[in-house]
Amino acid sequence: MLGLPGLLLLGIGAQWLAWRLRIPSILLLLLLGFAVGPFSGLLDPGALLGEELHPVVSLAVAVILFEGGLSLRFRELKGAGRAVAGLILVGPVLTFGIVTFLARWTLGFEPESSALVGAILVVTGPTVIGPLLQHVRPTGVVGKVVRWEGIVTDPIGAILAVLVYQAFLHGEHEGGIAYQGLARAIAAGGGLGVLCGLATRVLLEKKLVPDFLHAPVAMALAVASFVGANRIQHESGLLAVTVMGILLANQRRVVIEHILEFEENLRVILVSVLFLLLAANVELEELRRIDLKSLGFVILLIVVARPLVVLLSTLGTGLTWAEKAFVAWMAPRGIVAAAVASVFAGELDAERFPLAARQLVPVTFLVIIGTVAVYGSTAAALARRLGLSRGVPNGVFFVGAHAWARKIAKALAQAGIDVQLADTNHAEVQAARIDGLKAHYGSALADEFELRVPFDGFGHFLSLTYNDQVNSLACLHFAPVVGRGHVHQLRPDDAGPAGEELAAHLRGHVLFDERFGFWELEARFRAGAVVKTTRLGEGFGLDEFRATYDRPEKPAIPLFFLRVDGRVDVVSADEVVEWKSGDRVVALVDEPAA
Repeated sequence: MLGLPGLLLLGIGAQWLAWRLRIPSILLLLLLGFAVGPFSGLLDPGALLGEELHPVVSLAVAVILFEGGLSLRFRELKGAGRAVAGLILVGPVLTFGIVTFLARWTLGFEPESSALVGAILVVTGPTVIGPLLQHVRPTGVVGKVVRWEGIVTDPIGAILAVLVYQAFLHGEHEGGIAYQGLARAIAAGGGLGVLCGLATRVLLEKKLVPDFLHAPVAMALAVASFVGANRIQHESGLLAVTVMGILLANQRRVVIEHILEFEENLRVILVSVLFLLLAANVELEELRRIDLKSLGFVILLIVVARPLVVLLSTLGTGLTWAEKAFVAWMAPRGIVAAAVASVFAGELDAERFPLAARQLVPVTFLVIIGTVAVYGSTAAALARRLGLSRGVPNGVFFVGAHAWARKIAKALAQAGIDVQLADTNHAEVQAARIDGLKAHYGSALADEFELRVPFDGFGHFLSLTYNDQVNSLACLHFAPVVGRGHVHQLRPDDAGPAGEELAAHLRGHVLFDERFGFWELEARFRAGAVVKTTRLGEGFGLDEFRATYDRPEKPAIPLFFLRVDGRVDVVSADEVVEWKSGDRVVALVDEPAA
C-alpha cells in the first residue's frame, strides 16, 4: 500500500518535472529509479511484486505498443513510405549485424551472447521517441519516419532476441529453429493481431458494445492477442498488439479517437511506473561493472552504427541529407530493450556465458541512459541547425480569414510570427493571399486537414468565426494537436431565447476580452480601430499604454504579448495579464487624435 502509490506519485512527479525543465522524461525516470532502488534501497521491485514483476512489465509493454500502433496511419507515409520501408526491413538486419560485431569487439562478449545484444538493441524505443518528437517538433516527413520506425521495430527486435536465444544460447541448433520460430511468430502475431482487430471493429460497428466499454474492450482484446501469440511463440505478442493497433487505426468504419485518447493517458502512467521499476530492479553490483569498454560501446553505437544503418537503409528513398542526418541522430532505446534484457539476463547460463550474464543488464541500461541523454539534449538543436525545426511552436493558426482577422494576422506576421489562415470563403482566402498571408481554402474540420496543412511550428489555435458552435467544435478538434491550453475562441453571442451557450468542457479559452465578441469587434474595426504593436518598458508600461489609448466605450484591447524570450502569449479573458520590460503588446486601439 506504500510501494505502489509511491511508484505512481514518483513517476507522475518525474513526468511533470521533466515537462517543466524541458528535458526527456525517460532520463529523469531512470535516474530517479536508480536513486530509490540500488543507490538507496528504498524500493525493491522484487519484494514489491515478487514473481509477478516480469508478467506485469510484459503486459504493460504490450499496452504501450498497442497505443503506438493506434497512432500509425498509412496516409502519413505519403512522401515517407520508401524511407520507412527501408528502415523497418533493411535497418534491423544491418543493426543486428553491426551491433553484434561491436559487442564482440568492444565488450568481449561470446559470439552467441553478442548476437543476443545485437538483437535486443535493434529496437529504437517508441516510449522515448514520442516525447522527444514532441519536444523537437521536426518539420516535414522525418518525424513520421522516426515514429514509424520506433514502433514497428520494437516487436521485430523482441522476436529476433527470442530466436537468437533459442537458436544459439539455448543449444537448439538443429532443425532450422530460427526459421521455424520466425514463421510461428509471423503467423501467431500477425494472425491474432488481425483477428482481434477485426473482432474489435465488428463489435463497435454492430454496436454490440456500449460506448463506455469501447476502450476497455479494445484493450482486453489487445491483451488477449498478446497472451495468445506468446503461447504459440515467445515475444510474438508484441507483433500481435502492434498489428492490431495499426489495423484499427487504418480502418474507416468506426471511430477510434476516443480509444486512442484513453490509451495515450494510460501509456503515460505505464511508462512512468515501468521505468522506475526496471531501473530500481538493477543491482548496485551490476552498475559497478560498467567500465570504459561499455562506454566505448555506447559511443560507437551512436556515432558509427546508427549513421551507417540509416545511410544504407535510406539509399534511393528521396530523403535529403539533412533529413538523413536527423534520422541518424534519433535512435534512443527504451522500455522494450530494458524489459527484454531483464528477462534474458536471468535465463543465461552463467557458466557458458559468464561475461554476458553479468553485464547484459548494466550494458543495456547504459545504452538507454546514454542514447536518451545524447539524443534528448542535442536533437532539438540539431533539427534547428538542419532547418528541420522551428524551435518553440509560436505560430498562430486562424480559422477565419475575414477582413479584421487578416488585420490581426498581418500585425503578427510583421512582428516576425508565423501565421496561417483557413476559411471556406474563397474570396476571403484570396484577399489574405494578396496581403501576403498564408491561407488555405477549405474547412479546418475536414478529414485529414492536418495532412494538407502541416501544423509544424504552430502552437496557438484561434477560431474567429461568428458561429459559436463552429468555434467550439474547432477548438475541441484541435486541442489534442496544440494542447488544450492553447485553443481559443471568441466570446459566444447569446444563443436561443434563454441565452444558452455550450458547456465549458466543449469550448476553448475565451479570446481577448469577454466584453467583445465577433460583432463587437467587427463594429470596432469598421469604426476605424487598428491593430498596433507597442514595446513596453519601465517608463511606459501597460497602465500607461491603456491611459494613452483607452477611449470612452472603446477601451484598448490587448490581443497578444510578444515576450522578450521569443514566446507568444495569447490574451485570454480568463487569465490575468502580466508583462515584463521589453515585451511587445499587440492590441486593438483607436489611434489618438492628432
